[in-house]
Amino acid sequence: MEKRLVFVTSPPACGKTKLSKKLATELKHVVYLDKDTLIPLSKQIFAVAGQDYNRSSIFFEKEIRDYEYEVILDLAFEALRYDNLVLVNAPFTREIRDDEYIRALREKLAEFGAKLTVIWVVTDPEVCHQRMIDRNSDRDIWKLAHWDEYMATLNFNIPENLRDPEDEGSLLLYHNSTDEMAEADFAKLMDFFKVFD
Repeated sequence: MEKRLVFVTSPPACGKTKLSKKLATELKHVVYLDKDTLIPLSKQIFAVAGQDYNRSSIFFEKEIRDYEYEVILDLAFEALRYDNLVLVNAPFTREIRDDEYIRALREKLAEFGAKLTVIWVVTDPEVCHQRMIDRNSDRDIWKLAHWDEYMATLNFNIPENLRDPEDEGSLLLYHNSTDEMAEADFAKLMDFFKVFD
């Protein structure tokens, strides 16, 4: 059977986690990995380094961010040895728009007999703003306090560079600004992944 590494990705508060957990619950054969699981370790790095906990800081960008992605991908590749579908919940904000990164990732996946699927969560920025307020997480304190500055760093455009004309599953969209849109697109996703059940 075909193997797939699935990224559920978008800017923060678009609904990645809700979608990821729903897919992981509905699908019978899937390994679910969430990059947020690494946050306690990252918090400890901030503490040991004597830095304020700020995931938008220069310190985070230099000393933590890329290592979180490296670890979650290492776990994903390990999981692909034992199951055919591995789902990673993480923003991958820079990586998905980096054609060289994606090319190298697809080449490595080919060694496992696997392909890359990116599910891009399409959500209105104002909906994300309200969801971030509602979730009331310490990881969002700086973002909410500097909303315009933070928004200037994000790209809500669909990453069309990921679309592979030879692979219909290379880029899948999940519209999540309303419950009705989300329900319709979830049904489409389940239809695509039914071959793994």
